[in-house]
Amino acid sequence: MATTSDIKNGAVILYKNKRMKVVEFLHVKPGKGPAFVRTKLKDIQTGKVIDETFNAGVKLEFIRIEAKQMQFLYDDGDQYIFMDNQTYDQLNVHQEVLGNSKAFLKAGINVDLLFDGKEILDIRLPAHVHLEVTHTEPGIKGNTATGGTKPATVETGYEVQVPLFINTGDVLKLDTRTGDYIERSKN
Repeated sequence: MATTSDIKNGAVILYKNKRMKVVEFLHVKPGKGPAFVRTKLKDIQTGKVIDETFNAGVKLEFIRIEAKQMQFLYDDGDQYIFMDNQTYDQLNVHQEVLGNSKAFLKAGINVDLLFDGKEILDIRLPAHVHLEVTHTEPGIKGNTATGGTKPATVETGYEVQVPLFINTGDVLKLDTRTGDYIERSKN
């Protein structure tokens, strides 16, 4: 059985008979008193995030999850269809499992689906995606000195703050972890 020293972001533990994903953690060694680990845990079933503190060395039960690379094909209302890259089997995933990740899903993108047996726990996106801007207000020439931003809607319907020089039709590189604009794609 593992201890608190094995905690890392993305790990899934069994805590109070619930599968909890470690969102973030911090090992703390105060000058006085014993060390402890401060964590944010996300309930995989409900999506609720809780703060929990464990004393150093406490035994935890980690759940072994399997990651399988799959290709996103299309969305069908509240179902998202993925294809296994090895067997070509298709799998329907409910939008609640995807959470905010669905804002970055573009047809043809490869992602990792995380399984506990047959149940889908989570989705792991690539660090960056390239999405085309479908709507944004035109930038006004000479209005870039302030480093201002404006909203832009990309092809998945996600709205992101971008610099004023971005126009409709530009392809943007977005960070899937934070949802922020990184740069205009050079393609």
